[in-house]
Amino acid sequence: MKKLLTLTALIFFFTLTTQAQKSVKSVLDGLDQKSEFYGEIAQNIWGFAEMGYLEEKSSQLLQKTLKAEGFSIKNGVAGIPTAFVAEYGSGYPVIAVLGEFDALPGLSQEAVPEKKSAHKAAGHACGHHLFGTASSAAAIAVKDWMQATNGKGTIRFYGCPAEEGGSGKVYMVREGLFNDVDVALHWHPSAQNAASAGAALANKSAKFRFYGISAHAAGAPERGRSALDGVEAMNVMVNMMREHIPERSRIHYVITDGGKAPNVVPNFAEVYYYARHNERDVVIDIFDRIIKAAEGAALGTGTTMDYEMIGGTHELLPNLTLQQLMHNNLTKVGGISYTEEEKVFADKISVSLGFETLDISRATDVQPYKTEAKAYGSTDVGDVSFTVPTAGMGAATWVPGTPAHSWQAVAAGGTTIGNKGMMVAAKTLTLTAIDLFKNTDLVSKAKAELENRRGANFEYIPLLGNRSPALDYRK
Repeated sequence: MKKLLTLTALIFFFTLTTQAQKSVKSVLDGLDQKSEFYGEIAQNIWGFAEMGYLEEKSSQLLQKTLKAEGFSIKNGVAGIPTAFVAEYGSGYPVIAVLGEFDALPGLSQEAVPEKKSAHKAAGHACGHHLFGTASSAAAIAVKDWMQATNGKGTIRFYGCPAEEGGSGKVYMVREGLFNDVDVALHWHPSAQNAASAGAALANKSAKFRFYGISAHAAGAPERGRSALDGVEAMNVMVNMMREHIPERSRIHYVITDGGKAPNVVPNFAEVYYYARHNERDVVIDIFDRIIKAAEGAALGTGTTMDYEMIGGTHELLPNLTLQQLMHNNLTKVGGISYTEEEKVFADKISVSLGFETLDISRATDVQPYKTEAKAYGSTDVGDVSFTVPTAGMGAATWVPGTPAHSWQAVAAGGTTIGNKGMMVAAKTLTLTAIDLFKNTDLVSKAKAELENRRGANFEYIPLLGNRSPALDYRK
């Protein structure tokens, strides 16, 4: 009798396991079947090319897509009209999938392998049209799996605006929208397929505004006090400061307003600054010194100065428990293959980048797993990663060798090459979320790792302070 019960239990377990495997395969097959559907959504958003906090059409399209699949929608969250949260299910665990959809200014480009403007104000040079769509597809696929298996828990999609300089997720974190989340998953368009432990630089940004006195530059120069002189004096001092900051620091600026005519002493001028480092405490120190340079410049030029915080993000905190899982699933999914037409396109893009040959393996293969990575750019995912265990990956949506924020990235993102990479990400996120729903011990382990990495006395303090969302920061 005991042997019979044991055999019955084994048969029951085997049956459940087989059914679960079939349901996962069915969900992945469903993503394949809807690849054209999701590709059309992504290309619509590529065409909208809406900049941060202005992504009305893009946000509405993703909301409509998720609502049609049974997700409840909360829009306008964190005081941001284009931010939203879509949710399906209830209870533990709560798995979040992050999505972005903002474009970059001044990078208009047609979907062709030659530099050719699409005559728009912006372009998707960071592939966020693919990012938001693939993450939505993954959330929907996980919902389908939950329905098929009667799975318990909550799948949640976060519609995150203005990653490019606007720090949209920081406001969402500050608002407490991630407080009940157990794990957050994300991805990013890339020139290769990889799910190693990522890194990103902490960042503080602000616009410094100088106010002077207008006068005729030739007829009465002694009556004027040039606001542009204030900006230039500040820039000189900050550039000298570069010699005396930690090696891995980065400082960038653009003069956004330098006056209107050479024969008028400018009574207003503005410069927009970024400060970055892989440790937020260093960024805070550098930024304070930049403020001192601005104050000194105003004093020396007889002008006045104020500044407005625009953005501020934490560095990215990796979670190796989740990254290994993400890498394993990306390896199962694999890379993409190019058609002959896509290869001709890719060859031309590669030539435009200065390469003699195209290394197509970066798109077809998955890169080896690494536990550490050098930080280059910044992302507001960093603030999420200090709040909840977070893992991410990159998929080859661009031609290998393509840098982000380039016309080549915009071009490939408007083709089937971008769509194919997007579906690799959707599948990988789906498998990873399903694994976490099936094995909540991994969730607990990831949480313990987060506590250990950020320290027992960690207190989240947003680097952009208490300011309201900078909805007009592009102006």
